Amino acid sequence: MKQSRFEITENVPLTGSVYRMRIAGDTGDVARPGQFVSLRLSGYYLRRPISVCDREGDCLTLIYKTVGAGTRAMSGMKPGETLDVLTGLGNGYDLSESGDAPLLLGGGVGVPPLYWLGKELVRQGRRVTAVLGFNTRAEVFYEEEFRALGCRVTVATADGSYGRKGFVTDALPADYSYVYTCGPMPMLRAVWRATKPSGQYSFEERMGCGFGACMGCTCKTAGGPKRLCREGPVLRKEEILWDD
Repeated sequence: MKQSRFEITENVPLTGSVYRMRIAGDTGDVARPGQFVSLRLSGYYLRRPISVCDREGDCLTLIYKTVGAGTRAMSGMKPGETLDVLTGLGNGYDLSESGDAPLLLGGGVGVPPLYWLGKELVRQGRRVTAVLGFNTRAEVFYEEEFRALGCRVTVATADGSYGRKGFVTDALPADYSYVYTCGPMPMLRAVWRATKPSGQYSFEERMGCGFGACMGCTCKTAGGPKRLCREGPVLRKEEILWDD
């Protein structure tokens, strides 16, 4: 973990409530897709954990949704402003287990960390399929960006206003070797039940400190209690325990 100052170089809306922020600084501790950073916002006690969508040189791309006062404040920040950022947080995805045809399943703001993952898997010569799930057409983002990587892309919307009607589990391809997924808990549970291959699941969770000190994001696993901000947010399918 490293604490650094980053400069905002871009902060633009992608949909009515989803924004893309690009920040420049010391990215040396951002090693793998699936990791996250934690931002200190002036006037707010707790930092905001945001997954890393992409890393290029000294630039990080962050995509976030305005769901509260803190993220609404973020949406008003301008290029040239600086942020206090903790980097190198979380364990990220392991790319070595993907097989030849990995499947990426993302729901809403669970889509962003899969972008960098998809880029790296394509670079390794994998045949990547991405299924991106949203509630409605107005919420869709990054479809073309995934296509530009060379991924085969399907979009599913719950109301059927765009792409395939239904959830990501309604748009599974016929054949895939491994599953990488990120999204809300009900989606992850449905994916766990609907897919047979092994995989890695990135959990969205409220985090107090973001680096394992407060224990607030601890969950039960087959290997004992794990902190999602420290030993997670990525867990392997075989270690996930559902309460029901």
